[in-house]
Amino acid sequence: MGCGASKEAPKAAAPAATPAKPTAEPAKPVVTPADPPKASAAPAPAPAPAKAPSAPKDPEPVKSAPSATGGTYELPKIGDEKFDAWLSAQLAASGPDVKDTTDFRYLTFSEIPPFIDLHKSLMRKHLTPELFAKLKDIKSSKGYTLSNSIQAGVLRPHLGVGITCGDEECFELFKDILYPVVKGWHGFDPATQTHKSDLDPTKLTFPADIASKFGTYVKSTRIRAARNIAGFSLPAGASVEDRLAVEGVLKEAFASLPEPLQGKYYPLGGLTSAQEDELQAGGFLFQKPGPMQLLGAAGAGRGWPDGRGIFHNDAKTVLCWCNEEDQCRIIAMENGGDVKGVFERFCSLSHAIKGAAEANGKKLMESPNLGFLGTCPSNLGTGLRASVMIVLPELNKDPHKLEEICAGFDLQPRGSSGEHSAAVGAKWDISNKQRIGFSEVELVQKMIDGVGKLIALEEELAAAAAGGAAPAKTPSAPAAGSSSYELPKIGDEAFDGWLTSQLAASPADVKDTDDFRYLTFSEIPPFTELHKSLMRKNLTPELFAQLKDIKSS
Repeated sequence: MGCGASKEAPKAAAPAATPAKPTAEPAKPVVTPADPPKASAAPAPAPAPAKAPSAPKDPEPVKSAPSATGGTYELPKIGDEKFDAWLSAQLAASGPDVKDTTDFRYLTFSEIPPFIDLHKSLMRKHLTPELFAKLKDIKSSKGYTLSNSIQAGVLRPHLGVGITCGDEECFELFKDILYPVVKGWHGFDPATQTHKSDLDPTKLTFPADIASKFGTYVKSTRIRAARNIAGFSLPAGASVEDRLAVEGVLKEAFASLPEPLQGKYYPLGGLTSAQEDELQAGGFLFQKPGPMQLLGAAGAGRGWPDGRGIFHNDAKTVLCWCNEEDQCRIIAMENGGDVKGVFERFCSLSHAIKGAAEANGKKLMESPNLGFLGTCPSNLGTGLRASVMIVLPELNKDPHKLEEICAGFDLQPRGSSGEHSAAVGAKWDISNKQRIGFSEVELVQKMIDGVGKLIALEEELAAAAAGGAAPAKTPSAPAAGSSSYELPKIGDEAFDGWLTSQLAASPADVKDTDDFRYLTFSEIPPFTELHKSLMRKNLTPELFAQLKDIKSS
């Protein structure tokens, strides 16, 4: 996730005891490759959360002076009058940066930001006036500065990490701030510890009886990580030339893949409507980050969509993203529970990209202390997330027990109804928490062992339940008003009031569940300026009246 937040990357558990961490990075504004539909060997879609997590409202942009490249860059309005004024003054005083584009400006902070209570990041925690003064004038050979690194964390106060890297040199030049952030996030001290990597799938222990159990209970398996090529900038600081050069190296890597992994590369700028629809339907398409999102605020959306693209093999069991958060996001996935087979494909992808880089006289960004390097410190080390989507009906009745077992194997369970609550359909996403300090083989093995324990306990509970308990009733659709579904707060008092009244007046829908409600709008919504969609643009009162009572079979 990523630095988010992806969102996809959870806060990693520490090899040693880890202090409480700040709020995780928000989900990135991309259509993440949720387990693709049941076609060929691709996995089934992951269940969407029933209740959207509480996230800060995107601040209103404030128009600023035109950039040196002729465009107009808009600052977010943080909501603190003094801080917003300071931010505007810093933008006005910032000289041009060669990385600026028509729609993005890099700020040069003349002093340490006067952080407010809204700023929650580890960057804010560890950046002292003395450290700022020491690092503020340092610049990498690619032109990335401390101000560039902290810009996203300054503009987006809720971020948990709050700092990004624009190239490989940043990890050495700015280690005085990066190392404390890494230690705070991962519980791993790169100043005193070293990382290890092991991409040999033959070292996994996955006996036939365990594999058979996984085949019964696991619906889909996915393993992903990032790979970046030394000598080229990372997306948050990339020049046009570097971005295109990275794409060229990755195309060579994709062309050299062994036959089962061969497929097609789709440049984002050259997609036909049909291709875009197909990629969107599979959950493979990623989109330009908004200016107020993590990647957008860090500069990773400049020059969109040039140099970006998507690769997948014919069976849709491997997927790569080119120049999104990192230079290359590699993902191996499959319906079912063949963890070892998925890990084998993941390792083949990693080796192919490494080989293509070396064929071009380059190497992957890697460090003895930090492992594989990337844009966000939350995804260092292996940067690996190995996960299964598994159905556990009995354990679903006791989420705390499930979480207790997962904690013993440093795993993170994600249900669809929020933390410490049962999952819709009893379907859980179980993944490794840690990223750094353990090898890839060790992390995947922990996941196998932990999920194997969950399956064994699930079978014990199911056997006990079958020994006299009455069959569970199939839940019916909730009556109107009985749902636990919660509306989002849009931020406009009048509109939020209207939305609440529409929910209260909506009759039951046969598609409702106990944590989701379909609304029936009695009138065309009184859209606000926050609504930017083409639907809002084209939906007239007359058209709404014409279509509102029509229902498909």
